[in-house]
Amino acid sequence: MTSVQTDPREEPPTGSSTGSDDGAPATDLAPTVVGGTRSAAHERMLELLLGARTLALGATANDRLWAWLGPALVTLVAGVLRLWNLGHPHELVFDETYYVKDSWTLLNLGYEGSWPDDPNAAFEAGQVDGYLPEASYVVHPQLGKWMIALGMAGPGAESSFGWRVSAAVVGTLAVFLLARVARRLFASTAMGVAAGALLAVDGEAIVLSRITLLDGFLMFWVLVAFWCILRDRDSSRRRLASKVADVLDSGGAIGRYGPRLGWRWWRFAAAVALGLACGTKWSGLYFLAALALLSVLWDATARRKVGVKRWWEDTFMVDAVPAALIMLPTALLTYLATWASWFASSEGYMRQWAATHPGEGVTWLPESLRSFWEYHVSMWTFHTGLSAEHPYASNPWGWPLQLRPTSFYFESFDDGSGTCGADRCVEAISAVGNPAVWWLGTVALLVTVWFLVRRFDWRASAVLVGLVAGWVPWLLTPDRTIFTFYSVVFVPWMVLALVYAMTLALEHTEGRATARRRVRWGIGIALALAGLAGAYFYPLWSGMQVSYEFWHQHMWLTSWI
Repeated sequence: MTSVQTDPREEPPTGSSTGSDDGAPATDLAPTVVGGTRSAAHERMLELLLGARTLALGATANDRLWAWLGPALVTLVAGVLRLWNLGHPHELVFDETYYVKDSWTLLNLGYEGSWPDDPNAAFEAGQVDGYLPEASYVVHPQLGKWMIALGMAGPGAESSFGWRVSAAVVGTLAVFLLARVARRLFASTAMGVAAGALLAVDGEAIVLSRITLLDGFLMFWVLVAFWCILRDRDSSRRRLASKVADVLDSGGAIGRYGPRLGWRWWRFAAAVALGLACGTKWSGLYFLAALALLSVLWDATARRKVGVKRWWEDTFMVDAVPAALIMLPTALLTYLATWASWFASSEGYMRQWAATHPGEGVTWLPESLRSFWEYHVSMWTFHTGLSAEHPYASNPWGWPLQLRPTSFYFESFDDGSGTCGADRCVEAISAVGNPAVWWLGTVALLVTVWFLVRRFDWRASAVLVGLVAGWVPWLLTPDRTIFTFYSVVFVPWMVLALVYAMTLALEHTEGRATARRRVRWGIGIALALAGLAGAYFYPLWSGMQVSYEFWHQHMWLTSWI
């Protein structure tokens, strides 16, 4: 039996117990047999690749219970915060003016139809069938609008609750999903519940669940993809551990190349989810690139850990190339499928472009795809040239600190007609993130970068991937009109950064009762601050009528007004 060597740079700091598979040298792992069902080599490989903490998840009945009950409870809270009085205000808020009406015509025509001039007042009054048969020029894919339409299918477009219920349901499900993601990522049920609780009370997550824009749907699909990538990491490493153990148990040795892992269903599922993300907004492409690359990098560290000598070459041939050949076509075909109603129609925008422009465009494509391509060229031109002035446009450098949140709705009652009990009442919906989550999370991001660079902790790469995909691209487009609410797509990763810092603090005080007690108190205080901030700002996230003085007291920064 061979000895598997590891790079000492991947070892955790002295005295820590991280549960990170890239942090423990193979020589420190004592071979054991659990229940006689696995060989010593198999147990050793599992602990090497996944970590003792991950393997211990669900080992007790109590943990198995709270693994589902804890996320369910915080999801219940999230649902109440997102569904309460959801139909208020009964008017098209901000870009709802586009997405709600587009979704309604999709449901009725199969494509986004045009409307007469100034249709909102009539639409809000219940005259929802005033659309025209002509197609409207839209610059986002259809999936998010189909999800919105699903909510209106029952109550109809006359119901503002129906406009928004799909966003509320998806935003609520994201809380449950993040709790499960964090539990797997940090190998802790308690930390999973903490992550779900923090997302449940975040302002951006709440507002984008109560107002029908596409960004909340995008956040959901990329979070689903991330969950699938985590599951793929777990399942592929278990498979690798089994195959390596088989070689070692038969008296062989791991040489220049390692075993093949076969078809990876979780990676395939991630590609489907990423195709659905791109079918919601094109910025899902950044997550497709980032998550695919991260998955392959995790494959490389796994092969290196088990002693594959030419691990970089092995990873490229048996992991990276298959990943590209599976994920990219799968995501593309899924994306094309989200346009099914456009292909099925004859009246969709530019649907007949190829027929009316013979010999133009990409001539080797079939007519339908040629029209589709030209439509996408037009959409690309629009997005890259968007630079109109807007009072709530924001610099993406300020997003982590929420320096310029987007005000979606503001109504002032100055004539005594308000019901707040003051001379002047207001109703406001401001997508300002929970300060406790975002400001503490920003500090935690610095900690995360440190542990990635200095400790090579794989969990840090998982936390930072959402920031790389969801935030960094916007830093490269400073001249484009962009808004802080775009950052809702990486709210889950801001939460994960904060929970990661909490997890590190617990791990680094293990075995020291006094220090650990202080850390637990600190975590409790941080969670309590987030809860109190959520209660404090909720009236401004949900459009409650309050006094002008109450509203003004919540404008902590002048840039919030």
